[in-house]
Amino acid sequence: MSQKPPSEIAREALKLLAERKLPPTPANYQDCYCEISGHPIMAAFPEKNLRKIALELSAKDAEQRELLDQLDAAISRRSWQDIEKVLPEFFRVVSSSPMVMDAGTAATEDGSATTDTAELFRQIARMIECVLPALENVDELFSRKVESLLRSLRDPAADIRSIQAELGEFSHRLLLAAEEQDAIKIALLDLLHLILENVSTLIVDDRWLKGQVDALLTVVRPPLDLRRLDDVKQRVLNVMDRQSVVRGRSLEAQEEMRVMLAAFIERLSSMNESSTTFQSKIEDSAKRIEEVKTIEDLAPLLKDVIQTTREMAEETARERDALKLLQSQAVATEAEITKLQQELLRASNSARHDPLTNALNRKGLDEALVREIANMRRKETPLSVALLDIDNFKKLNDSLGHESGDAALIHLVNVVRQNLRPGDTLARYGGEEFVILMPDTVQDDGIKAMQRFQRELTKNFFMAGSEHILITFSAGVAQFAPDESGADAIKRADKAMYLAKRAGKNRVLGG
Repeated sequence: MSQKPPSEIAREALKLLAERKLPPTPANYQDCYCEISGHPIMAAFPEKNLRKIALELSAKDAEQRELLDQLDAAISRRSWQDIEKVLPEFFRVVSSSPMVMDAGTAATEDGSATTDTAELFRQIARMIECVLPALENVDELFSRKVESLLRSLRDPAADIRSIQAELGEFSHRLLLAAEEQDAIKIALLDLLHLILENVSTLIVDDRWLKGQVDALLTVVRPPLDLRRLDDVKQRVLNVMDRQSVVRGRSLEAQEEMRVMLAAFIERLSSMNESSTTFQSKIEDSAKRIEEVKTIEDLAPLLKDVIQTTREMAEETARERDALKLLQSQAVATEAEITKLQQELLRASNSARHDPLTNALNRKGLDEALVREIANMRRKETPLSVALLDIDNFKKLNDSLGHESGDAALIHLVNVVRQNLRPGDTLARYGGEEFVILMPDTVQDDGIKAMQRFQRELTKNFFMAGSEHILITFSAGVAQFAPDESGADAIKRADKAMYLAKRAGKNRVLGG
């Protein structure tokens, strides 16, 4: 197995893609990366398992055989969408088939499954378990429903009508999950294209290439997530934008350095010419001194030598000052480029994050709202927002100073961040106010989450020097209505937070 660092393997994988003229798809990139690193190539589509399951499904009539043929074709095309369309239809036909009823394979009078139907349901349960790993990141609500469905399928006394309803809901959620996987693949492909297109415009220092490749390697680690993909895409765009500024200024600086170097060479040449002239004059004066007969003839010669030496010293001083000026200009230009490069390293974070707490700023929050609201409407899942405000923050600032106030904000963010779920979003809304977006969360659960954060703060005192300070906050929680904007939902959470303040602080109310 290769011992090369991941960044070097990633660069070689990109080169291999270009050499083989392969489309920069996630699968091709993974194959090249695994080939270079020596890791085994993992199949992204469980075709073998699906075919094994499909073979265990038996058809009782022509309609069922046609559906199984469609399932086999969908597996051959590796099309999740077609599989999700065929499977529910096949189950519906099987459950309503008169042949099944006549053979005693559907249900007894009390609605429970018979032996043959129970075996079919166990096979369906095995198929569902085989399909789930390919979905990678499923939300908690979906996981609970799948567990409930699997229990029902394996329960001989389960009601078939209830199972039918659960299967229908599962199929709907499975379709949504598959659509999200498609969206993830498209976003990942866009991200790969973005980085590959940027390779040609990179500046000489390849640290920027390494940073972008490292970001790509981080985001493609399973499980894939649209939020992480969107975040990395924005970071890369910000870096590229800042990089174009640095590159333009670097080209200007290179031209300035070229001009200064030309001037430097010209100065050296001038000094060389002056030195040659001075040497010639001194040699001429030496010859004339040898021919001097009287002291009176020596005086003008000495005057000429002194004058020539003085002129040479003055010109040397001027050239030395000019060279020092050129040197200082070169140092200043180099310092400017170094500063621009440092700004480039901070560009992606400073564009969307609060510099004090490293939580998202208002711009980052706006982007997260657009993403989460779209996700909520597409998946028809709940989304809640909380607005929290530190209690008595002005008093803390006045008594302990602004430096301690800033440290208190950082402390709050660190405690909250440690208890957030991976999909939650934390942003600084302004001053001592923070917003938390909680996908797949109804209002009551959002209130419980805020109360849990409050309890964590009581366990983690803020240290102001040697003094223990208990930090509390009041919060309002609002669940998004289907067509509600982010600003309106935050406004409702803000009103609830205000009521919590009036009710005595350190409280959480719904809006």
